[in-house]
Amino acid sequence: MVLSGAPIVATKRLDELLDAGLASRPDGPALVSHAGATSYRDLDRQAGALARAYLAQGLKPGDRIASLMPNRALLFAHYLACQRAGLVATPLNYRYTPPEIDHALSVCEPRAVVAHRERDTDLAASRAGALPVVIRFDDEDGGDLARLAAGQPLDAAPELVESAPAAIFFTSGSTGPAKGVTHTRASLAAIFSSAVQSFRLTAPDVVLPASSCSHIGGFTCAMAGLSAGASVAVARSFDHLEIGALLRTTRPSMMSMLPVTLLTLIREHDMGAADFASLRLIRSAGDKVPDELEKELFARAGKRISEGYGMTEFGLAALNAPEEPGALGSVGRASPGFSFSVRDASGAEAAPEIEGRLWAKTATQSCGYWRDEAASREVMRDGWFDTGDVMKSDAEGRLWFCGRAKQIIVHDGSNISPQEVEDALLEHPAVGGAGVIGVHDMLHGETVRAYVTLRRESPAPTAGELIAFARARVGYKAPEQIVVLDEMPMNATGKVDRDALKRLAAADHAQIR
Repeated sequence: MVLSGAPIVATKRLDELLDAGLASRPDGPALVSHAGATSYRDLDRQAGALARAYLAQGLKPGDRIASLMPNRALLFAHYLACQRAGLVATPLNYRYTPPEIDHALSVCEPRAVVAHRERDTDLAASRAGALPVVIRFDDEDGGDLARLAAGQPLDAAPELVESAPAAIFFTSGSTGPAKGVTHTRASLAAIFSSAVQSFRLTAPDVVLPASSCSHIGGFTCAMAGLSAGASVAVARSFDHLEIGALLRTTRPSMMSMLPVTLLTLIREHDMGAADFASLRLIRSAGDKVPDELEKELFARAGKRISEGYGMTEFGLAALNAPEEPGALGSVGRASPGFSFSVRDASGAEAAPEIEGRLWAKTATQSCGYWRDEAASREVMRDGWFDTGDVMKSDAEGRLWFCGRAKQIIVHDGSNISPQEVEDALLEHPAVGGAGVIGVHDMLHGETVRAYVTLRRESPAPTAGELIAFARARVGYKAPEQIVVLDEMPMNATGKVDRDALKRLAAADHAQIR
């Protein structure tokens, strides 16, 4: 059966995003952080000034503008400015290394980049430093970005169509480097409206997206909060010192956090029930929420986690209601505007409690992968999107996550392509073969484990040497465990058999070095 959420009641256009806050409390805080507060009136002015400045530097609607920024208040003025000027906001993972930056730039071909000065060395080592427009941000005085945001606002926004691209988010596939998920003005607006309705956000709320707003999850929570006229607490980092202090000073009513960072937060000795008391909703997604996290949070704070499900391709798609009997461990029911279909290998609808592949249909769906029609066609069929995830439904219409049909590794909420890590290891002269899988880890979701075969004619490297070699090429995606095999399992097509490696991992037949 098809599992459908409620219809989206109302969708705001991107150029209307701040209207609720401007109408109800223009001088009230739109953004709050340890650095201070930004009112709706000031945020509106900053966004207009940045939009004007971007267009004045020769950018035009449809141009891509990349950003390599941590969470900062001006980052949201930048996103809003892109929406007003018709530019395609292209957030890059702040952990990207120069080769990853170059790959993203080669895909989206931006004309400008906004970047924090602490990444100057990486900009110089990549193509980003040579772009026509480079705008830097500095924590001390705000840098170029703050000076541009202090200028005159845009007189009149250009005429824009809702089907035009509005944002590109990079996400890894199981068979190659990151692809550019492209959202239109219409799909992005629908994502925000669905989230407002799903989270029941209103102006009195304080929303704390305790994750990077260069990813779809944090980005959506923040922009949905602004759309509802709420206040958004800006977390500059995600350790217990930053998040704990924001919980105490801003008293958020909603928080969204990755399981690994939430688990670390509640295990810090100075966090007590009073710190979580203001929260009516604690959302966690990106990785499977472990049972231990559920138990520890309830014991520490008397709060339940609302586990959710989403993808870069369509945003925040499901949310559970932990107060319901039997809901604990589920990723919940379909969010407003979503329909799900759990299908067996033949494509037929799977009965409740039977595992199958999850397909989704929604107005929030991206229009495809940037300039990659083949990859776009691969995941689409008759308007339905193939998530690649294995789920089952129950009699009440809730979804339960069972695994990934695709072989993406999700580590600390970041998608890692096994092939990308394998390619990095194969550059080492002593490595003859490489296969990479994710191994379940309670803290990180999945740990990256690499199986390698070594060339007899070369000196055998240590596990630490191979990890360091890979880290220099793929950064945080590098394996944390190395297993040496005499022979690499291959499938019928001559490719590394990752399913066989997963069976090896489950049986623990190989010794971790």
